[in-house]
Amino acid sequence: MSLQQEIEFTLNGVPTRVRVPVDMSALDMIRSVVGLTGTKYGCGEGECGACTILLDGVSVNACLLFAVDCDGRSVTTIEGLADDPIGQKLEKAFVEAGAVQCGFCTPGMVMQSRALLAKNPNPTREEIQRGIEGNLCRCTGYVKIVDAVAAAARAKE
Repeated sequence: MSLQQEIEFTLNGVPTRVRVPVDMSALDMIRSVVGLTGTKYGCGEGECGACTILLDGVSVNACLLFAVDCDGRSVTTIEGLADDPIGQKLEKAFVEAGAVQCGFCTPGMVMQSRALLAKNPNPTREEIQRGIEGNLCRCTGYVKIVDAVAAAARAKE
């Protein structure tokens, strides 16, 4: 029996309290304990970006973060962008640009793009390319993803 700890945090704007093993990753907590499956398990080593979430507004790999490190913090998953104006622009732009193929990388790519646009609302293509580094896509070749982020940045309210 592993040692467990109760943690409290804000998940997608909702105060949340869960009991988790102290060695559980934030990714496993989000998917298995809380039941939100939009955040994907890719490599488990922080190399692919499929598990990207926002922790206090900063993009992080949930597979490398302990769940207990979320205590007292704000966690945003892909599900949390449903009511976010920039998240909605990204979603629409990804679909319209054809930046979604198999879709496995999409949640992490959108989360990373959301973090980028929060820091830089009007990025150049080169800044977008740098901004999504660490998020791997095996289907699109990235051109359509960069197009989508650029379109979302240009979109009016």
